[in-house]
Amino acid sequence: MEAILADYVRSSVRQFMHANAIFHCERLCAEFPSEVNLQLLASCYLQNNQAYCAYHILKGTQMAQSRYLFALSCFKMDLLKEAEAALCPANEPSSEVPNGAAGHFLLGLVYRYTDRKTCAICHFKLALSLDPLLWSAYDELCVLGAAEDAGAVFGEAAAICIQKQYLHHASAWQNSLVFEEDPSVTSSKNISADDVSPRQLKQLSSNNVREVSGNCQGMTVSARSVVQPPNGGSNHLSFYNTPSPMTTQYLCAAPPPLHRNVLPNVSNTNSLAAESSPRSTVNSTIQAPRRKFVDEGKLRKISGRLFSDSGPRRSTRLTAEAGANTGSNAASNAENGTSNTSKYLGNSKFSSAALRSVTLRKVSNWANENFDDGMKNEVIDGCRPIIGSGALPSGDSKTLDQGTAVVSGGVANNSKLLSCAGEIVGLLRLFGEGYRLSCMYKCQDALEAYSKLPHKHYNTGWVLSQVGKTYFELVDYLEADRAFSLARRVSPYSLEGMDIYSTVLYHLKEDMKLSYLAQELISTDRLAPQSWCAMGNCYSLQKDHETALKNFHRAVQLDSKFAYAHTLCGHEYVALEEFDNGIKSYQSALRIDLRHYKSLYGLGMVYLRQEKFEFAEHHFRLAFSVNPCSSIIMSYLGTALHALKRSNEALEMMERAISADRKNPLPMYQKANILVSLDCFENALEVLEELKEYAPRESSIYALMGMIYKRCNMHDKAMLHFGLALDLKPSATDVATIKAAMEKLHVPDEIEDSF
Repeated sequence: MEAILADYVRSSVRQFMHANAIFHCERLCAEFPSEVNLQLLASCYLQNNQAYCAYHILKGTQMAQSRYLFALSCFKMDLLKEAEAALCPANEPSSEVPNGAAGHFLLGLVYRYTDRKTCAICHFKLALSLDPLLWSAYDELCVLGAAEDAGAVFGEAAAICIQKQYLHHASAWQNSLVFEEDPSVTSSKNISADDVSPRQLKQLSSNNVREVSGNCQGMTVSARSVVQPPNGGSNHLSFYNTPSPMTTQYLCAAPPPLHRNVLPNVSNTNSLAAESSPRSTVNSTIQAPRRKFVDEGKLRKISGRLFSDSGPRRSTRLTAEAGANTGSNAASNAENGTSNTSKYLGNSKFSSAALRSVTLRKVSNWANENFDDGMKNEVIDGCRPIIGSGALPSGDSKTLDQGTAVVSGGVANNSKLLSCAGEIVGLLRLFGEGYRLSCMYKCQDALEAYSKLPHKHYNTGWVLSQVGKTYFELVDYLEADRAFSLARRVSPYSLEGMDIYSTVLYHLKEDMKLSYLAQELISTDRLAPQSWCAMGNCYSLQKDHETALKNFHRAVQLDSKFAYAHTLCGHEYVALEEFDNGIKSYQSALRIDLRHYKSLYGLGMVYLRQEKFEFAEHHFRLAFSVNPCSSIIMSYLGTALHALKRSNEALEMMERAISADRKNPLPMYQKANILVSLDCFENALEVLEELKEYAPRESSIYALMGMIYKRCNMHDKAMLHFGLALDLKPSATDVATIKAAMEKLHVPDEIEDSF
């Protein structure tokens, strides 16, 4: 009864019937109270976005996976101290972090959001060393500015680690498929109706109902023994310990038995094997519910970033022939498995020209055509997915021979497997280098790195969004718009980077496109902060700052850790001249991400407007240390230095800003202002003449030239340039200033420093 209920709960969760799963799991816990069953119930609640329920269920539990799930629920509820205490108990300083790489990743997040950057980096690196495919850990390291070169992280050592993990866990899985000849062992195995295809159930029902029901009634295996790994190790709940709190992290709280049952009726088994249908090639063994090889949450994350859907998608279940009678049957099974090897492992060839893309495929489900997709095994370039987060144990007696590895009844050459792992690592190396460079704001280098990706991966939503963000940092809004538009076309359901895209459209003053984007995002996901950021930018473009502020606050409510939403709130407060609230919003963003230079820049602008030039210089320097390639930050840093009477330093900074971006008119204009204050009128006029080529319709340029000609007593030229400035329709404030200068044209020593 316990096994049937537990299996049904997991099946309901796989089919996203969370309320049904919770109901039956409560019955399970009432009938068979155990910590393992509580884990399953907590997992159901976490799947249903009810972290508070999982929190109360698991509070005070001691098992490793219980601590991990409890910490996960604490993290979702923003109870970071309790999450840390669950992962690292104070009374057990030497205890290991539960759940391997996933546990270290979660602990790294806790440390990051409690302002312990060094500890966070340490645990992210440790998680990445345990699981080289844990992209989320490398992502966090890039965001923190502590990522190593992608070539060092995703190198040969990572490929070997992946290979060892694959061999170890594939061996463990294969051993779980070998039928025990000892009747006492066989009788302890569990049977589940989910493991039999409809055809098998139909043919076996008449002869085997009594045997199956008898086995189910006679089961005395405790819930704890059901989830024990085959090697008697610690109670890790999935082969693949992954970082993200997604489906499998919750679902695998109580995995099914690893062994499969042998039906007593051998004659029916043989009749099934003799069918001519392709699906009949599956062994007639009633198979226990399979453990997931790949965490679905991580797989979705990796597939969204790394894999395209260009290849055929098929899925399969592991199969093994039932040879319960004689050793010859077992030998024939092995032979049949070997003959199938070429279909999955032997036909994979690699291109020698460029790094071949890694496609994600699902192989057809022979065992049960209606089996849920969430439990299907994935195949990567003909190889089974890499499973497990730890290296191969040195003392493992099940280590395979150096030449071959038994995988799903077949034999895979280790060199081929290493080559396959090398391809995956090579692809991650390209992604990692581009993302690392973009997080370091080395935008041109990042674009070159992304351009090296294969076309099928470059033309995916995630990559195009990253390219759009990179162009945004380069202040090339037209190219950013183009990249984001392509990303929307490729992945209209994805919200990756859409907050930045809305800001791009804001700067381009594309009010119609911005309005359409905001409506699309809201209709796609009303609970995503990106959607409300786009809506806020839409109102901000229409100068409705109060409504924009409400939308940005809504984004903050939906995700309090979304730093950009806090920054946009700060921008709106500054537009409303509520500087104190603006400072608080910027500081909130910096508590989430110390390297969020947009908030540092916003603080610098507030202090500059308040004429607190020392504070302004400090924050502009911090922003410059994060993003040393931004000509805008350099320009305002130079402005702050000039206000502090450090004109030589200001000029040097303006030169750097001009060199960084020749198309940005701001540093050239500020340089001319500084030269005017130093009475270098000729040099200032040269700079302004050059600037007119880049911004011919900027009224402030002509107004400043008029002021220079006035100081040089060249009144005719001064009047001409004042008139040109007025013709370009400047703002009301500038109009008043220009007219005042024209009225005092012949009054000596009346000089305006800047406009």
